[in-house]
Amino acid sequence: MKKISKRRFFLFSILFPFIFFKPSWGHPKKPNLLVVWKKKRVLALYRNSKVIKAYRIRLGFSPQGQKEKEGDGKTPEGKYYITHKNPNSKFYLSLGINFPNQSDKKRALQRGLNPGSDIFIHGLGKKNILLHYFFDWTEGCIAVTNKEIEEIYGLVEPGTIIYIYA
Repeated sequence: MKKISKRRFFLFSILFPFIFFKPSWGHPKKPNLLVVWKKKRVLALYRNSKVIKAYRIRLGFSPQGQKEKEGDGKTPEGKYYITHKNPNSKFYLSLGINFPNQSDKKRALQRGLNPGSDIFIHGLGKKNILLHYFFDWTEGCIAVTNKEIEEIYGLVEPGTIIYIYA
């Protein structure tokens, strides 16, 4: 049996924990922020203030303004976060958004309205791709193509912050 020198043992003891070390700041290609500009119809994925990728999007069928009530066809505006991934979405794949947040609930309550729920970033599902390119067609969600949602779904983790601007 070969004897291990004290020097090798010392180096091994110091370096061994780092062999399986996973940095706590996350994967360098995964976004830590999503930003939607409704007017421009753009969703951008950011990592440490740098754009990773941007996508053309479609919104609710009546996208201008803040979402006020269920069924109004508006896409909400504000600060939210991704709550979960849904691999069994009616629209292929989807990422849940924590709408309504506290300020949305408060605003709706003051007006005596139901703020709605179930806002997602999702694909087309079996919808016609031409519909996607020419019209805002969702009930208030953010839609991308099926190929794009595959990419976004693989990159974005629950807990990621999303800002939605007018």
